Amino acid sequence: MKMTDGRLELGIEESVLDNGLKVLTVERHTAPVVSVWAWYRVGSRNERLGITGASHWVEHMVFKGGREFGKGEIFKQVAKHGGVNNGFTHYDFTAYFETLPAEAHDLGLRIEADRMASALFDPAEVESERTVIISEREGAENHPGYLLSEEVNATAFREHPYRWSVLGYKEDLRTMTREDLYGYYRAFYAPNNAILAVAGDFERGRLLDRVRALYGGIPRGPELSPVGVREPEQRTERRVTLRRSGGAALVYVAHRIPDILHDDVYPLLMAGTILSGAGGMGMRGGVGGRTSRLHVALVRRELASNAYAQCGASKDPHLFHAGATVREGVEPERVEAALLGELERLGKEPPTAQEMEKARTQVHASFDYAWDSVTGIGGVVGSAEAVQGYGRLLTLLGRIDAVTAADVQRVAAQYFRESNRTIGRFVPTRAS
Repeated sequence: MKMTDGRLELGIEESVLDNGLKVLTVERHTAPVVSVWAWYRVGSRNERLGITGASHWVEHMVFKGGREFGKGEIFKQVAKHGGVNNGFTHYDFTAYFETLPAEAHDLGLRIEADRMASALFDPAEVESERTVIISEREGAENHPGYLLSEEVNATAFREHPYRWSVLGYKEDLRTMTREDLYGYYRAFYAPNNAILAVAGDFERGRLLDRVRALYGGIPRGPELSPVGVREPEQRTERRVTLRRSGGAALVYVAHRIPDILHDDVYPLLMAGTILSGAGGMGMRGGVGGRTSRLHVALVRRELASNAYAQCGASKDPHLFHAGATVREGVEPERVEAALLGELERLGKEPPTAQEMEKARTQVHASFDYAWDSVTGIGGVVGSAEAVQGYGRLLTLLGRIDAVTAADVQRVAAQYFRESNRTIGRFVPTRAS
C-alpha cells in the first residue's frame, strides 16, 4: 500500500448507474475470493418515535424471501459454495455481505439485487419475526452494559434519533405493522440510496457489465429528505444511575463531539488511541491497548478489570466514549475519579513524543489489518462511503500523521469538559 503526497493508493474505482447506484470496486488477485457488499444509507438515525427499531427489523425481513431466493435460501446457497455472509444495522447505515470463491461471486450479486428489488415481507413472516426481534431486545436487556449505554445515550441526546438504540423501543416493536416495515423498505432500499462495494479476484469490466444487467432495471426510489434534527447545546453535566441485579459495577463517560467530517475528528481519534489503543476497522478488532493510559491507570492498578475509550464519530455529532468495569471490592467513585482524571490530564498536558508515535503506528496497523482481506476491504470502503465518502480513506493516514501533540491536548481540553459530558453508572443490586 503506497502513499503519495499524503494520499493512499488504494485502487478504488467508482461507477454510477443511471438509477443512482454507486458501485465501488477494488481488484485484488492475491487469492481466488470475492466479497460483495451492499450498503444502504439508512439506520436508526432515520427512524422516528413509533417506528424505532425499523431499520434492524427490515434487516431481518430481507433474509425472509424474495423473488429469486426464498426463505432460508440465502444462507443455504452461500454455505453450499463454501462462503460466508451476514448483515448488520448501525446508527447510520445497514449493510450486507457475501464472501465467496471467485467463481461463485455472481451468487452474491444476485442475492443483493433480489434483496434490493424484491423482498416480500410476507405478513405471517413479519409476525413470526416480531417475536424474534422482541426476544433479541429482551436478551440484550440481560446485559447491564447494554442497558447502561442505552440510558447514557438517552440522557446525552434529547432530540436526535441517536438517543435510542438500534434495537428500538419495545413498545414500538409490539405495535409496528407490516405496512410500516414494507413502506420503510421501499423508501430506503433503492439504488439511489445504496452502495455496492466489491473487492477481490474479478475483472472490473465484466463485473460492471453484470452489475448493469442485474441492477440497471431497478427503478430509483424517492428523493429522501435529510435528517434535520439538531441536538441542542449541552450546558451542564448530566448523570444517570442504573440499579438492578447483575455482576460487576460499570462506569461510563460520554462527551459530545462533532460529526465525522469535522477536522477535530483526527486528533480525537488519536486521543482515543492514546487512552486505550486503536479501534478496529472493517471486520477486524482493535490494536494495542495494554500499555495505554487507561489500562495503566485503571487495570494495572487493580481498580478495573478493563477500561476503554473510543471516538464514536458518526454522520451527525455523536459521542466520545470512555468506560470501565469496576473490580470487586473497589468503590465505583474511585474508578470514576481515575477515569475522569486521565481524560482531564490529556487536556492539561500534551502526550509525549513516544505516545504519539505509538498511537500513529497503531492506527496504521489497524488500517493495514482491515485491508488485509477482501471482506475487510469491502467493509472499510462501503462504511466510509455510507458515512463520509470513501475519498476520506485516501487521506486518513496522512491526516493522522499530521496530528500534533498540541492538537490532541487542544481537543481534549475542548471536548472533555465537565459541562459537555454525561456520566452513567451501573450499580448491581442483590436479587430479591
